[in-house]
Order: sequence, then structure tokens, then C-alpha cells
Amino acid sequence: MALPDGRASASVGSVKDGRVKLADALTRRPLVLDGGLSNQLEAAGHDLSDALWSARLLADEPEAVTAAHRAYYRAGADIAITASYQATFEGFARHGIDAVSTAELLRLSVESAREAGADAGREVWVAASAGPYGAMLADGSEYRGRYGLTVAELERFHRPRLEVLADAEPDVFALETVPDTDEARALLRAVRGLEIPAWLSYTVSGGYTRAGQPLAEAFALAADADEVIAVGVNCCGPADADAAVRLAARITGKPVVVYPNSGESWDAAARTWRGPRRFAAGRASGWRDAGARLIGGCCRVGPETIAQVAAELSAPDRPE
Repeated sequence: MALPDGRASASVGSVKDGRVKLADALTRRPLVLDGGLSNQLEAAGHDLSDALWSARLLADEPEAVTAAHRAYYRAGADIAITASYQATFEGFARHGIDAVSTAELLRLSVESAREAGADAGREVWVAASAGPYGAMLADGSEYRGRYGLTVAELERFHRPRLEVLADAEPDVFALETVPDTDEARALLRAVRGLEIPAWLSYTVSGGYTRAGQPLAEAFALAADADEVIAVGVNCCGPADADAAVRLAARITGKPVVVYPNSGESWDAAARTWRGPRRFAAGRASGWRDAGARLIGGCCRVGPETIAQVAAELSAPDRPE
């Protein structure tokens, strides 16, 4: 695609078309991630109460997914994360969707984000989301990990959909909301050879993975993984992100990715959010100064907050 002035559309900066690769862009400036896709869809009136969550709309109303991505690009996001977090062969099969159709929906998740960025008028990128095994179970276990599966079994679960997503040529994999080091090891194995870079992002609490492993140990797994261009945290409290950003930068020496929740906590049994919002102004620049190069929000963080993050990160440095 091309923009009206004849420049190449920057919706996907793949190696094949010669546009700027995400890893190169990270050396120039911090990039703004989008916010929670699900809350933007819910704000537009869509019911996400079933087990497929936002992935259901890939089958039922794909134009709604594109519109949600577009809202974040318009707010200033440089990167949209696809609606494939909960999109799996197993999950769709339970809803009567066969493997061929599932593969089409996975590719559509990337295409929808690419379409949304085509009229952004600036360089933007697409991150193909690969959520944890627990997201497919839809029982809150992505916040616990330790599913009773081996690393090899988890790798076999993740690899097929990663292969399909890679075929759609996203700029990066978002290996996100990872609750433990076993799943991190599986994902790092699963992306090998797919020729798509990845970021690895844990969900954490109090300096540990949700499964209770020290974050230093968890981050270290990605330090020597050539496929990984950024390491960090998402779907956690903003206060947990503060310390995690500094630690990830120190342990890995790589760019850090950070996109926490609003500060509320998810009650999986009641399927609702509880508590105050703590994603305050000023945090984004603090994360940047600590080593973060990919900064945005996760659950309950909408376009308005992402616009504030974009403005904060683009503001001139204050004089000494």
C-alpha cells in the first residue's frame, strides 16, 4: 500500500519490503504501544463475556477489531497488538471453528491491525499477540501458570499458531502475559526459525512471576535469545512495573517493554475489575528513563491514556 503522498505505507515494516525494522526503530526513540484492546471493544458496545474474549470478534465482527486498532493509532500509538491473544486452534475448535478457518482468523488478526495503520500517515508497526496457555483455558490460570504441562508440551501448543501468525508477516511477536519460566522457555523455543523478532513480557507481582519465580531468573532466559528484541512486563500493576523495568534492563541489556494495567485488579471468579486506577501521568517518562523503549498500557488503559503517554514521551526534555 502507499500513502497519498506516494510514500510506502508503514503499517508493517518487514524486511521483505525494505521498510524500517522495529529493532532499528527502537534505537531512535521510545515507541508507544496501544492500550487494552478488550476495553476499547467493550467501550464500543461489544460483549466479550465468552471464553474467546476479543478473539470472537475476528469471526463475528472483524471491522470492530480494525476500528479499535485505528482508535489507538489515532491516539498516538506506534504499535498495535493484534486480537490473537486468546485465538488458538483449541479454543476456536470448542466453538465449532475448524483448523483451516482458525488459521484464516489468525492471519486476519494481523491484517486487521495492518489495515488500521494504513492511513496513520506515519510509520507504525504490528505486533502479533501470543497469549499464554492459560488464556486458552479462560479460567484465570494465565495469572498462575504451572499448568502441569512440560516445556515440550507447551512448545507444541504454541508453535502452530506462531507459524500461522508468522506467515502473515507481523513486525514482531508479542509473547505476552507469560506467568512462569516454563512457558517462557517454551515460547522462546517456539519462535526459533520463524524469522520474526519477538518481545517477551511477563505478568508479575512483587518482583516475582505470577508462579513465584524471581524476575531476575525469568528475564535472564531471554538475555541470549537472538530472536528477542525486548524484555519486560505487562498485565501487572504500575508499581510492579516500576521496579521490573530497571531489573529487565540490568539483567538483559536489551530494550525493555512495559505495558501495565490501569492499576485495578481482575477478579477471575466474578469476571470484573476491582480497586482504584493507578496509571498516573509521569510514569511513562520514568519507565523510559529506566530503559524502556516500548511503553503502553494493558487492561483498562484506553486511547485517552495512550494519548497522554504519547504526549509525555514526545515532550522535550526538561532543562537540568
